[in-house]
Amino acid sequence: MIAIYGAGGFAREVAWLVQSCNEKINKYQVVCFIDDSEAAHGKVLNNIPIMGLEMALKSFPSAAVVSGIGNPKTRQRLMEKSAASGFGFATIIHPHAEKSQWIEIGEGTVICAGNILTTNIRLGCHVQINLDCTIGHDVVMDDYATLAPGVHVSGCVRIGKRVYVGTGAVIINGTSDSPLLIEDDATIGAGAVVIKPVPYGTTVVGIPAKPINKA
Repeated sequence: MIAIYGAGGFAREVAWLVQSCNEKINKYQVVCFIDDSEAAHGKVLNNIPIMGLEMALKSFPSAAVVSGIGNPKTRQRLMEKSAASGFGFATIIHPHAEKSQWIEIGEGTVICAGNILTTNIRLGCHVQINLDCTIGHDVVMDDYATLAPGVHVSGCVRIGKRVYVGTGAVIINGTSDSPLLIEDDATIGAGAVVIKPVPYGTTVVGIPAKPINKA
């Protein structure tokens, strides 16, 4: 049983992703969306009920939580809240994602349809890789890092915690001796081309990507 935290657009996509994993064998059942807004409780979204965290735990104590929240900082807060309540987590990988055996994947990670992950890649916990991304060799994505649709990450890149990479962005390769580093809490704008390291908390945009602010 799977409980999806969130009831927005990406949460509905995650529900479809989970259901798609049942193509060959009935592996998962989405039992509810979890939403902190009391106004949403009791409603039904795409034939799935919406309820609060406490009610979800009471109704489905053996369910595993998957995040349907795109924002990395919000995702971390809600996954920590879920863990504190007693929920465990599921890792969901679409059956049409291509990957080698040389990949480490942390709990709670979501890999959507159309992705290609090559070799010697390490994904932390609660990482999200949206539709149609490519990830090259020797890439590390730390906890809660997020790729929006259509992102391309070349080899030898290190993506820090809670980094958000916008739709269609491209990150060029580093080297084995000097991986290209995107530090924690950085944001890569949609369509940006990253050719050099991005410091902590910095937002970069454009071609080539340049900073517009620093947290």
